Amino acid sequence: MAAICVFCSSSERIDPSYVELASAVGSELARRGHTLISGGGSVSCMGAVARAARAGGATTVGVIPQALIALEVADHDADELVVAADMRSRKAEMDRRADAFLTLPGGLGTLEELLEIWVSRTLAMHAKPVVVLDPDGVYAPLRAQVELLVARGFVRVPARDSVLWATTPGEALDVLERELTEPRHMQAVVPSAEDLLEAEP
Repeated sequence: MAAICVFCSSSERIDPSYVELASAVGSELARRGHTLISGGGSVSCMGAVARAARAGGATTVGVIPQALIALEVADHDADELVVAADMRSRKAEMDRRADAFLTLPGGLGTLEELLEIWVSRTLAMHAKPVVVLDPDGVYAPLRAQVELLVARGFVRVPARDSVLWATTPGEALDVLERELTEPRHMQAVVPSAEDLLEAEP
């Protein structure tokens, strides 16, 4: 059993299929006995994954910034709801509690969370599995951009490959569980001095 942090959308303007996807992830996560770490909201995908996880018997932990409690409607049904001071402390707390990370289709906030955990993985600041669940190609332009960056020398192949991809909830959880028990893809990517300098603000 692991604590799996799920990054996903809180937008209520998206196609219902993405909310259904989040619900399926929550159900599958619970079926396998894992704990959910989420952004602490109760709307859209964020709420759906938490409700489905609890319905399946999983423990759910939500981490939400004070400023977003009203906007994202805090998940007061969570087994533990942590109110963070701001977005940076929210992400730090989610990262600290998680054994692995699963990103669903989402907006700028979700993309920021994915890229930050991807970069810190690349710089060997953690060795936790990072998987993206993308059933219909929402992140295809991102993957193409990363391939271009690899081709131009801005990104190394091991850095690109430190994130894994899946198209169904079952496949995503299979990949995460495999990487937790047999981390073939999780060897630390040793950063160069150039990488460290480029990662600085």
